[in-house]
Amino acid sequence: MGRKYTKRYTEEFKRDAIALVDSPGKTVTAVARGLGISSESLRDWYRRAKADAGEGKPRFSRSPTRIPALGCSPVRARQDVRRGASYALSLLSRSE
Repeated sequence: MGRKYTKRYTEEFKRDAIALVDSPGKTVTAVARGLGISSESLRDWYRRAKADAGEGKPRFSRSPTRIPALGCSPVRARQDVRRGASYALSLLSRSE
């Protein structure tokens, strides 16, 4: 059984590939195909570079301070769900 080989790319190669993606009219898929690399690898490099530069979304963001659909914070939403569950259980126990 053979060992899986993971190709490593230099930081310079990654920077050049990211610069090509930033060129007008270029897509990640087209650039990756032209360079002979995986589009997922290039997309990951691109996202990391943008996050490091303070652009785009960070890879791991904190939860939102408000949930627009509910109009409250995630903590408040959890509390409300727990209260509702407690109330429902109390109603069920009364009926027995």
